[in-house]
Order: sequence, then structure tokens, then C-alpha cells
Amino acid sequence: MRMRMITNRTSSLFSIFCSLLCLLIISTQSCCYAQEDGFRSYSCDNGKGNYTANSTYHKNLNTLLSTLISNTQIDYGYYNFSYGQDDNKVNAVGLCQGDLNQNDCRRCLNNSITLLTQLCPNQKEAIGWYDTCMLRYSNRTIFGNHHVDDYPKIYLWNPQNATDLPVFNQNLKSLMSNLIDKAIAGDSRQKYAAASVNSTGFQNIYGVAQCTPDLSSLECDQCLEGHVSDIPACCDGKRGGRVLTPSCYIRYEVYPFFQPTTAHNAPPPSSLSPPPHSSSTPTSSSDGQGQGKTNTLRIVIFVAVPTVTVSVLIGSICIYLLRVRKPRRTSESNSSDEGVEQEIITNESLQFDFDTIRVATDDFSNSNKLGQGGFGAVYKGRLSNGQMIAVKRLSRDSGQGATEFKNEVLLLVKLQHRNLVKLLGFCLEGTERLLVYEFVPNKSLDYFIFDPIKRNQLNWVSRYKIIEGVARALLYLHEDSRLRIIHRDLKASNILLDDNMNPKIADFGLARLFDRDQTQGNTNQIAGTYGYMAPEYAMYGQFSTKSDVFSFGVIVLEILSGKRHIGNGNGESEEQLISFVWKNWREGTAINIADPSLSNISPNEIMRCVHIGLLCVQENLADRPNMGSIVLMLNSYSVTLPTPSEPAFFVGSRTRSRPLSDIQSGGNNSSSNKSAQESENEASITELYPR
Repeated sequence: MRMRMITNRTSSLFSIFCSLLCLLIISTQSCCYAQEDGFRSYSCDNGKGNYTANSTYHKNLNTLLSTLISNTQIDYGYYNFSYGQDDNKVNAVGLCQGDLNQNDCRRCLNNSITLLTQLCPNQKEAIGWYDTCMLRYSNRTIFGNHHVDDYPKIYLWNPQNATDLPVFNQNLKSLMSNLIDKAIAGDSRQKYAAASVNSTGFQNIYGVAQCTPDLSSLECDQCLEGHVSDIPACCDGKRGGRVLTPSCYIRYEVYPFFQPTTAHNAPPPSSLSPPPHSSSTPTSSSDGQGQGKTNTLRIVIFVAVPTVTVSVLIGSICIYLLRVRKPRRTSESNSSDEGVEQEIITNESLQFDFDTIRVATDDFSNSNKLGQGGFGAVYKGRLSNGQMIAVKRLSRDSGQGATEFKNEVLLLVKLQHRNLVKLLGFCLEGTERLLVYEFVPNKSLDYFIFDPIKRNQLNWVSRYKIIEGVARALLYLHEDSRLRIIHRDLKASNILLDDNMNPKIADFGLARLFDRDQTQGNTNQIAGTYGYMAPEYAMYGQFSTKSDVFSFGVIVLEILSGKRHIGNGNGESEEQLISFVWKNWREGTAINIADPSLSNISPNEIMRCVHIGLLCVQENLADRPNMGSIVLMLNSYSVTLPTPSEPAFFVGSRTRSRPLSDIQSGGNNSSSNKSAQESENEASITELYPR
């Protein structure tokens, strides 16, 4: 009895001790927050124009910023106001991390106002990020326009490596997926989520996802999913990381940096390394105030970091001992029935009435026909609310049953990325099977780059943006979507361009899904477009993520040169482009492959893209980089590129010795002969496996 009393007393004292330590940690965080006087990152954009001192714009900016946080009724951490007229109109946005209380939020934004106007004294557009708030102003509309703004994009990461990396990455992906689902469920005041997940032993991963609340749920989802897809490129294997853009941000750490209630002090500064200079980060301005610079405070490093490190260490010990004394309860549900029910609800909400589509397409008139694919035609349509759509009407003899059709809907609805064509809905009525997509107005990439006149609309900046966008979309499909997907028919005609010439990959008809740990497969039914197919796939039916990498490399070389890789009926051989590029590479004249219509090109970027393209089309698939490495190569010049080996289908290579007729026959498979020919928007679906 006496022993039990001593134990209970010890437990009570221990609890009091841990509580005091928690108060110490919180007070330390408050101290660090008060001392922080440098942004994590900021950008002064000279490209949007400059203003002069005491000009009308300058006065309007000062007026707006001085009153931005004066409305004390706003307690949800989002301020968006405008002031002025016409060219002198200023728009400003202030966003605080969702758990910050009103006083700390206003204090953080007030510090931002003071600092940002000092760092960017003449620029009409600027943005700055503290740990817990963001301030942005511009002479253009930056809120309420339902536009995801992902420029500038800033990467920050913790220099320490995570332990038990496979488990860490798996739990991080699960955490981020959960955070996105919660954030997009927010309202017009706040779209924010914070949570943690147990990773290994007693180590947790803490994460935050937040959008500016003027975005719709779909736009917020696209923004956050895009950021998650950037994690392998910026922060792979690290214990912490952030991806920051004006419209949304994500952050994860192995220590708590947010509070479960609104009574919150700012988090301890983490030891983050600034990213290397990349094309996705703005370049330096003429006045020396570089865009996308990271400014880490010396006082915080010298004073806050040791204090926080000790506090977090002691706090972790307390948490661990408390867990030993009391088993941890699991709050997450693994009920598969809930997931099935959610999928049914989603499909019902996406289903269109056949008569609605028939009216929208003018009864599928030829004047609205956009193209004909192997499994049906694609039509342009306009809904009653004025929204433009693209409708894929599957052929009745396509061999695709109702189950396969529903599986394709389930596949496509899970894919949300700004560089993928969005599925808006479907129709399944009798023998009619329709897929309804967003309408992408500028047709496909091949429509521009292979036309001697229209190619002039794509300057080098636009082409580089297209290369980056396609790379990020493939990285998402291969690694970061909820399903692992191999496209298997990536080509220039399957890359659509929106109003701003942003790329969107279309036609997932040949996509094959994998279990989480499966990276390749075999098929007797080779389907794709000859010239874009990797040799191991064209010859032996073996496909993997490296098959898409090969196709991506071909597209990169086509974008650079403005030439088709495969023949166009004018006597050109299918090997001509790769052979031409490889010969120039070996002779040190690779710059010669650049499209002559390009002006104001960056020779370094051209050469780097040629180098990346050749790495992708190497004959040995093991030598080809994965998409995570490719995205990093495109965004960081600090990454040293390996020397490419001989490409596949190069004149004289081993893969050329097998004739095209053998490749098309695929052994003895009669169905392969057609499928090796050029495909157009085929809409088949293969096995469906969750990750």
C-alpha cells in the first residue's frame, strides 16, 4: 500500500515537472518569436514594375499596409484588401498559420509590413514569409480570382536525414494526404490543417497544410498536391521540409511547431538550409535584392537554436516516458467500408445525365468533334452555365465493359495535379459511356512545336516551363499520387496547353496501376506510339516508370529542336532526331540542335536540357534517372549530371538491329500489330490496384 502511494506521488510530481517544462518551452518559443526579425524567404519582383518614392502608388501602398490588420473583427488570420484606382491600385494579402491567435498573427504581419517594404523599396510586387505568416502585395489581382499562383516557389529543408527512410516516407505521404483532405474541407475563412503521425518508435512527424481561403476546394487540392509532389525533389530523406508559394504551403518536421488551439505562440525556428538557385525561383534583381532569397537570423541561430534544442530534447523524453506509462490510443480509422462509401458518393456527384451532354455537344455534331482515337471520339461542348467541356465518347465496340469504365473514373478522379487534365464527370447510360474533362483551349504541344509558324508562339521561357510542368506531372503519377501510374503513351500530342501555355498531360488510357512496391510489369499487348516507346517495352513488352522517362526524354529533345523524333512521311527515319542530337553531343556542338526560331535563349539551359534528354533516352533503363532526379536536375544547377551513354535507337546501337516488323508483331501476339502504331487518345483501362 505504501509502495503504491509512493508511486502515485511520484507520477504526480512527474506530471507537474513535465507541465513546467512545457511552459518553459512555450515561453522560449515566445522569446524566439519576438526576436525574429528576418524572413525565412522573400521575393522582390522587378518583372511586375517599379514605383518611385512619394508617387501615387507608393502612397496607396503605405495607406493600404497601415490599415491592413486594423480590422479587429477578423480573427481567422486572413486579410485581403485593395486601395486605389486603375494602374495605381494596390492589392495586399496577409495570411497567418491557422493555429496562430489574433494578437500573434497581427504582430507577425506588422513585422512583415515593416521588413518587406525595406527589403523591396521600389517593387510593385513583393512577398515575404515568416515561420507563421505571409505578406504579399501587388498591382495585379492576387485574391478572389480563383487562380492558383505558384510563383515564386521556395524550398526549405532540415539538413538532418530521417531514420528508417522507407517507413518515414510512407508515413509522411499518409500524413500529407490526410492534411490535404482536411484543408480542402475548410470554408472561405480558413483552409488549414495540422496533424501528426507516429513514424518510428517514439518519433512523430508533424505536418501543416494551408491554402489562401479564396481558393476553391479543388484549387486548394491542386495546389497542395503539387507541393507534395515536390517533396522528393527538394527534401527527399530529410527530417523536415517546406514548399512555399503565394497560394498555399506545406511543412513537416519531427518536432511540434503548431498548437492544437488558437492560443499559440510562434514555433521555434528550424535549422533549414536554403535551396540552391533554380529556374523556379526568381533571379536576382538589379538592385541586389534577389528574389527568392532566404534570410536566416543570426540571433535566432546563436540564441534560440540551443535553447529550443534542449527544450525539445527534454520534452521528447517527457512524452516518451508518459507513453510508457500510458498506452497511446490510435485515433485513425482503417475502415475499408468508409472508403468504399466515399467512392460511391464521389461517383454519384460526378455523374452527368446523357441528355445534358447531348445538348452540350449539339448532339455530338461533327463541327464539335476535336479528334478520333482508337476507343472513340472527343467532342467539344458547352454546358448550360456556359462552361466549356471536352467529352470522350467511347466506342460501343471498344471492348470496355461497365466495370472497366467505372474503374477508369475511379482512377482519374484520384488524380489532381495542375499539370494533368482534370476529370469533371462521367456518364454511364445504357451502351453509352462518356468521360467529361475540362476543356483545354490551346490544343496540344505538337500543334505548335512542329508547325513552322505557330512554333514562334513558344519562346524559350514557355518551352522550359512546359518541360518542367510535364516532369512534375510524371513525378506525381509515379511517386506522389495515391495510385502509382505509368502512362505508357506519353507523346507531344498528349500534352495539352491551357490559356497560359501551361502543360497538362492527357490520355491516361494506357495507364497501368501498381501495388506500392511494384515498379515494373510485362504485357503481351503492347500499346503506344512507336518512336516514343522505350526499347524494352517496344520489343519485349516490359514497362516501368523508366519507360515514361524514355518518352519524356524524346519530348524534351523535340521541344528543344522543333523536330519530330519519328518520321513524318518525308523520308525521315525514326532514329533521325536522337542520332542527330547524339552526334552533335559527341562533337561538342549540341547547341546546334536548338530550334532556329528561338531567340534570346539561355545556352546553359539549352545544354542542360540536351544533357537531361540524352540521359532519359539511354539504351540501358538502369542508367536512366527517375523523375524525382530529373525534377531536381531541372531546378538546381548544383546537381552534377552524369555522362550519358549511347541512346536507344541510335544508328549502330544494338536496339536497331531488330526490324520494325518484329517489334510490331511482339512475338506471336496478333493484337500487338495495331497497338504499336501511333495511338490517338486511346481510353482503355487496365488493372486497378491501390497503393
